[in-house]
Amino acid sequence: MNTPPSATPSLALRAPGLRCFACLRLSEILVLQGSPLLGAAFAFGPSVADHAVPVAILVLANICLVAHVFVVNDWANEHADLADPSKTRHVFAARDVDRSEMAAMAVGLLAPALLLFGLLGPATLALAVGVAFCSALYSLPGFDWKGKPILNSAAHLAGGTLHFLLGYSVGNRVDSRGMLIATFFALIFAAGHLTQEIRDHQGDHQNAIRTNAVVFGPRRAFAASLVLFGGAHAVLLGLALQGYVPRAFAVLAVSYPIHVRWSLDALADGLSYANICRLQMRYRALYAVVGLAMIAALWLQ
Repeated sequence: MNTPPSATPSLALRAPGLRCFACLRLSEILVLQGSPLLGAAFAFGPSVADHAVPVAILVLANICLVAHVFVVNDWANEHADLADPSKTRHVFAARDVDRSEMAAMAVGLLAPALLLFGLLGPATLALAVGVAFCSALYSLPGFDWKGKPILNSAAHLAGGTLHFLLGYSVGNRVDSRGMLIATFFALIFAAGHLTQEIRDHQGDHQNAIRTNAVVFGPRRAFAASLVLFGGAHAVLLGLALQGYVPRAFAVLAVSYPIHVRWSLDALADGLSYANICRLQMRYRALYAVVGLAMIAALWLQ
């Protein structure tokens, strides 16, 4: 049976959108939902379930915002990624998507994100704009902080802070307690970024991208990431002992020795792309458990 003429334009219109959707880093977008959700949990406490509507809006807005951040990054790094054997098959050009389509998708994701965040209040909207600005500083050619050591980590520290406060601002004003708790998530975010730089070191070196791992060497960047992860756990322990978070959170500091052990195993095996990917999978699962334990402790508080 022949396809009705009216169906052909519909399929043609859907195809570009499907190709663009296939370019989204869905697993990484999912990982980055945790920080603002925990921010909302800290703000609302045990009553978070009573605020299902604002939390749902937060989730939808954050999905759009994080997807925008990754699309901008992929758009800006197209040529470098095509020259990196570990990334070539994931580049949007390999999925028959051109730069103009990616640019349109970036705008199309940011607009609803800001609209939804605006529904949650002016403070939350301002924080979302701050996250998008950090993304622009890091990725866009006019700034290109990705290729500026130290500044790239500063962008992730600032972005990690703002990202947690996005959720926190939905249920509370941004106060000293929120800023202190955000420090934990900012340090984790910056440390994770350093680990990713180590993973991508070979490709970035070939493309002359001056990341911390390229400029200072992967082993020094690896040590710096462990220091930042350790600093995050020290902050969490201090917050628990000072009563800013439930004292049960002090127990979560035991996750750091586990992380160190896995990191030392990766170092002994060699800081290759595959070994760092395995390390990332391990510690992301570990911190997912930590996040769930935090929510449980807040719920039972």
